[in-house]
Amino acid sequence: MAPSAMTRWIKSLSEAQPAPYWLEDPGKPHPEPALTGAETCELLVVGGGYSGLWTALIAKERDPRRDVVLVEGREAGWAASGRNGGFCAASLTHGLANGLTRWPGEIHKLQELGARNLDEIEKAVARHSLDCDFERTGEIDVATETYQACELRDWYAEMERRGLAEGTEFLDAEAVREQVDSPTFLAGLYDRRGVAMLHPAKLAWGLKRACVQLGVRVYEHTPALTLKPYGAGLAVRTPYGEVRARQVALGTNIFPNLLRRVRSYTVPVYDYALMTEPLSADQLASIGWQNRQGLGDSANQFHYFRLSADNRILWGGYDAIYPYGGRVRAEYDDRPETYAKLAGHFFTCFPQLEGVRFTHAWGGAIDTCSRFSAFFGTAHQGKVAYAAGYTGLGVGATRFGAEVMLDLLAGERTERTELEMVRKKPLPFPPEPFAWTGIALTRWSLARADAHGGRRNFWLKTMDRLGLGFDS
Repeated sequence: MAPSAMTRWIKSLSEAQPAPYWLEDPGKPHPEPALTGAETCELLVVGGGYSGLWTALIAKERDPRRDVVLVEGREAGWAASGRNGGFCAASLTHGLANGLTRWPGEIHKLQELGARNLDEIEKAVARHSLDCDFERTGEIDVATETYQACELRDWYAEMERRGLAEGTEFLDAEAVREQVDSPTFLAGLYDRRGVAMLHPAKLAWGLKRACVQLGVRVYEHTPALTLKPYGAGLAVRTPYGEVRARQVALGTNIFPNLLRRVRSYTVPVYDYALMTEPLSADQLASIGWQNRQGLGDSANQFHYFRLSADNRILWGGYDAIYPYGGRVRAEYDDRPETYAKLAGHFFTCFPQLEGVRFTHAWGGAIDTCSRFSAFFGTAHQGKVAYAAGYTGLGVGATRFGAEVMLDLLAGERTERTELEMVRKKPLPFPPEPFAWTGIALTRWSLARADAHGGRRNFWLKTMDRLGLGFDS
């Protein structure tokens, strides 16, 4: 790109606040008080993101008499649940391709359960009056290179052959640009019902409110420090007190799990996003986008983008940064070199929006595992359940994970707990420096594949054979 263009694009970031746009909403609720002293309950939920909030809410919906406590280390929705792009997908497997590769015999059941889960989220939004800008818009996976367009067409044919294409449509260059006009778009795969757009922080805040209304005792600024057996149940220590519970559900995701043996299954990957100022009517007209779908491109290093309720464009993705040692630190949430890169990519995609400014730029950690979709388990003779490793599609899949954790705690055999996806775990990550070296080599290889017509090198082919490959 020309230096003058890059200079102009970087200037678009001059007033961008290094803070998540969603979390600055004026409707942000006051936090609940911290726990001081001792508490007892039937079910303790650890974590106030989507995973924990859905677990507490569904537990009370299943049995209104159940005594439920939820503790959150800071404030509900402050981490990944309030920083993501707001794509609420039906997929439970980080995309159909990943699910078909790993669980071909279960893929139709997984697709059915995922669609049902998204429907249940939509019903919960209505039932609990969750004011979270929920829009069942669908999503278009767009090709920006000729080889990607060919791959999308071939993949759609494969979906049709396997009976998995219902609700999905292949779009050629003209058709995709009728939906959203970018000179870079060469084809698209339009999933019309499988994705909703929403305001992620408002969803978390609404879920917290619904939990409190149903009688869940919520304590914020209350990190769980240790988990140990106590009599017939368990005790979780907090800075100013302790909770004794018959059962515990762990929804801490990227933060260190209270079960040490689970920690090696996840690593943090930092993702970054920009938010524009609201677009004018003329600016919106220049790009179309009348159906307000979510969009994502087909590269390995991909972008995701969508319209907010007030017609801003969120533009995120591409860089996925793993910090050596897997440390989660606040300073990693801000990365100007990535923001500059994203701004250049944005104006390359939408040159007609030259002059638009960004108001917010932020990052946050996603928990990923070696199979790129959630895993589950129990500990302490079935008194503790956990779910983790959602890899960026947790807005929708965490509700399914909450159902799984509650099924496991109940000791029930259900259509969820019988899934191979639920019964088996991914491979753990190796210790350092091997984890950092492997992840860095994978990132380099994926970028190289994007630059060379999608051709996967020996390293990526080896990872594919081991079941560790990433297929966008």
